[in-house]
Amino acid sequence: MTVSHIGPRMRRREFLTVGLALSVWPSGPRLAFAQSRYPDRPIRLVIPFPPGGGYDAVGRPWAERIKPLLGTIVVENQGGGGSSLGAATVARARPDGYTILLGGSSTHITEATLKSHPLYDPMKELEPISNIVMAPFALAIHPSVPASTLKEFIDYAKAHPGKLTYGHAGVGSLNHLTGELLKSLTGAEIVAVPYRGSGPATADTLSGQVSMVTPAVTAALLELHLSGKLRILAVTSPARLIAAPDLPTAVEAGVPGMVSQQSIGLFAPSGTSKAIVEQIAQATQAALADRAYQQMLIESGFEPDIGSNPEKYRRFMEQDIARWTPLIKSIGLKLD
Repeated sequence: MTVSHIGPRMRRREFLTVGLALSVWPSGPRLAFAQSRYPDRPIRLVIPFPPGGGYDAVGRPWAERIKPLLGTIVVENQGGGGSSLGAATVARARPDGYTILLGGSSTHITEATLKSHPLYDPMKELEPISNIVMAPFALAIHPSVPASTLKEFIDYAKAHPGKLTYGHAGVGSLNHLTGELLKSLTGAEIVAVPYRGSGPATADTLSGQVSMVTPAVTAALLELHLSGKLRILAVTSPARLIAAPDLPTAVEAGVPGMVSQQSIGLFAPSGTSKAIVEQIAQATQAALADRAYQQMLIESGFEPDIGSNPEKYRRFMEQDIARWTPLIKSIGLKLD
């Protein structure tokens, strides 16, 4: 499969008017950018977590890479509610293409499965645009915890029930569900400690306030591991990461079924015109066709999603919600 390439120096006006056809769409007619005045002012990208986590590691580089194609992107972090508050802001925004969400598994699963009175309906009030990456999680501990492998950690947790803690990005977030999946599969009693994002949770793990953290894998996290400030016991991807081949997967480390990944992609308020949604989606895929950008994402622990489009992303989100629902029901997790 060949992927059309857009050079980083292409001017925004040229991009919008030339009519670029991308072969990244695996089926259907070749789509071209319609001539449009959109965008004629900065686009606001809401990241529903505080700075410093996996969403930041995806959203801010995307905002820079997309500038030649869509113009200025203003990034705004709105943490809280396990991503619900920021996502709700976008769901209620004017559907004109100037407020979009960096969301995905966390923003959708929380509202679709964990709340009797959700702040928004993720599948009705947020329009999928394009996935950007798949992001596995890390099971990382403070060096003071007497364990060098995931098995040793689990054995220690079982021998000292309730003594160990793990920090996560908020109740109902995929970081939280990843920790609960580990507990469910192993029977270990580890106390969950919620934070307003992975950044604060990681900071408290660095200081030893909590024993373990379950953040998305990022270049910054891998550096903390290499420096010995944190110890990554395993990653939750189906296969070892290209960026960190020495790290075992959780399945390899002895926990069958311990696979957890989240999508991180773009959404618009429901009612946003199809032309604008497709324009942002195609711009995103054009940016992802840049090999240097792909490599940067891979080195950060992410898997670029080459070939995503609005319909494919909608189907993925439906399947993702269905996948996590049984665990949520089995542990009786509810937010209200």
